[in-house]
Amino acid sequence: MKTFLNDNFLLQTDTSVRLFHEYAKDMPIIDYHCHLSPKEIYENKQFTNITEAWLYGDHYKWRLMRANGVEETKVTGDASDYDRFLAWASTMPMAIGNPLYHWSHMELRRYFDVHEIINAENAPVIWEKVNAKLAEGNLRARDFITKSNVTVICTTDDPNDSLEYHIKIKEIEGFNTQVLPSFRPDKGFEINRPTFVPWVRQLEQVSGITVNSYDSFLEALESRAEFFNSVGCKVSDHALDYVPYAPVTREEAAVIFQNALQGLPVSLEEEKQFKTYTLVFLGGVYHKLGWAMQYHINASRNNNAHMFKLIGPDTGYDSINDSSVAAGLTGLLSELALNETLPRTILYSLNQKDNDILATLMGSFQGDGIPGKMQLGSAWWFNDTKDGMVQQMKTLANLGLLGRFVGMLTDSRSFLSYTRHEYFRRILCNIIGEWVEQGEFPEDEALLKQLVQGISYNNALTYFGF
Repeated sequence: MKTFLNDNFLLQTDTSVRLFHEYAKDMPIIDYHCHLSPKEIYENKQFTNITEAWLYGDHYKWRLMRANGVEETKVTGDASDYDRFLAWASTMPMAIGNPLYHWSHMELRRYFDVHEIINAENAPVIWEKVNAKLAEGNLRARDFITKSNVTVICTTDDPNDSLEYHIKIKEIEGFNTQVLPSFRPDKGFEINRPTFVPWVRQLEQVSGITVNSYDSFLEALESRAEFFNSVGCKVSDHALDYVPYAPVTREEAAVIFQNALQGLPVSLEEEKQFKTYTLVFLGGVYHKLGWAMQYHINASRNNNAHMFKLIGPDTGYDSINDSSVAAGLTGLLSELALNETLPRTILYSLNQKDNDILATLMGSFQGDGIPGKMQLGSAWWFNDTKDGMVQQMKTLANLGLLGRFVGMLTDSRSFLSYTRHEYFRRILCNIIGEWVEQGEFPEDEALLKQLVQGISYNNALTYFGF
């Protein structure tokens, strides 16, 4: 019997063990999509206790706590940090098979040298040990990044953001990690939400462009993209809870925009038309700037209307959507290709049923002399599990080129989440090691090293142009 979380955790063959320890383990990390706070990185946030570092803002953990019967006051409410930690520790023994069980123990071991198995009985001991480490002052926000050997971080930023902290971070002596913005213009697409007009007015202020027409709206968006580019941005991101594609002329889109600006009703079909034209326009901007474009597809957000009213969005009440993706994506990508403005693109779906669709669809748009121009995105959110990662990588291997995959990202708000890269690399090495030992791939050491280190780090470095 193997011991829990030993050196060869998740590695089932001798080849897998060798690939991980010799080639993957010590590679640096590129986190090209996350939700870390640039302000907290700049200020080098000091965490007062493990709850603040572990449970604040982590709706992955909140969902499990609720499932374990923990009252909301200990999840997002005003319970003490100690009581919230105890509630999480009491939940952990029930989380067998959940990646959070692995991640939580890996984080305790890698960052705090705490090897206890978390439960209600030893929670007070773990609380004291971890908090004592934090109090020493050498495990602040930037320390976790440096300790994890992270070379690049791409945060998620609204076009209206000043990027002041990204700019300030560049001036920090002795901190060698690039912290770059990502362009996430979702609020500028939601023309049927009450936030739309205020967002446009803010865009007007930060861009210095009077937005009184669709043309000026697009001009302002492009202006902000160029500003982001000047600060080092290499990637955009769009949350497409459904894929909008409805052919439309610029003139028709302009009328829809004007109606929304005036508070007039906009139908669902008109919303799709507005989103279609704006997505295609911005795709052209990204192509011109040399960025990669990310589409995150098929999330169903804020499902529980009662809890949304009580505690707001992004609190753990989201799920997988099942909208169709093939026709809409084909339309968007084909229009961009026809315009010769299709940027490097990464496609993620929260619904695993879409992986074969995405993997084959992107194969229709590879080319331009760019290795892996179209990418099947890393297993995302609810798919960020052992099974989800295996399925995503095997789908890519079956239908495309796993060897050109740009690998893992954290998609996290936590500075402790970099153990997820280790988790991913162990799973990657186990898949490849099993193929080698089953005679499905040659035991070519130089090639295996190239593949493992490419997927772990080198492919992303080249793909994004960091």
